[in-house]
Amino acid sequence: MYNLTSSQYGLALHTTSFQLGLIISNFSKEIRSKTWDVEHKLSTYLHQHLVEFVSHKIFEKLAFIAVAKGPGSFTSTRIGVVTARTLAQQLNIPLFGISTLEAFAWQNRDNYSVDSLIPVQMSASRGQLYVAIYKVKDHNQKFIIDLPDMVIDPDIWVQKIQSLKINTKPLIIPKKLGFTVTSILELAYYDWQHGKHPHWSDVIPFYGMSVVN
Repeated sequence: MYNLTSSQYGLALHTTSFQLGLIISNFSKEIRSKTWDVEHKLSTYLHQHLVEFVSHKIFEKLAFIAVAKGPGSFTSTRIGVVTARTLAQQLNIPLFGISTLEAFAWQNRDNYSVDSLIPVQMSASRGQLYVAIYKVKDHNQKFIIDLPDMVIDPDIWVQKIQSLKINTKPLIIPKKLGFTVTSILELAYYDWQHGKHPHWSDVIPFYGMSVVN
């Protein structure tokens, strides 16, 4: 298992909702996070907040970057992923794309027992839903993906939950998600520790345009 040195940092960005979230940590003694309610002005404020939040000296010490890849706002997700890809390319470091749904489920994992299934849903366009189902393997290990992120008809979603005999209500994704940037960084660091170092070009936004019905 790999660990960051005291002089290395991980940076995460969450831009998929009306709330921008940034966090930087060396997973030792230093951790800083902040959120901003940017509403529809992410493109105006992202660069400014990023530069103010991360000093040039810290940029040089980044070991990896993580970004919420969606689902979420089409424009905001694209801006976040493009920014993260550009930074990772310039710094020649790994970039992790983390699901918005998985990050929210991870934020709530302590409310579920081992082997529990966690259904997560988020409003999509035209009355559809973004959904996913995660299985708790261990509270210190990443989820097992039981159902990957997808767009689905609400009736089909209900049937799928019933067929799996899930008794808990789905987690409902809120409109502001920047606060879950902590989970984005934690999930990326888990993969980094286990030897995964994805190239920046591998991270593609998830817009969920196809519908399961």
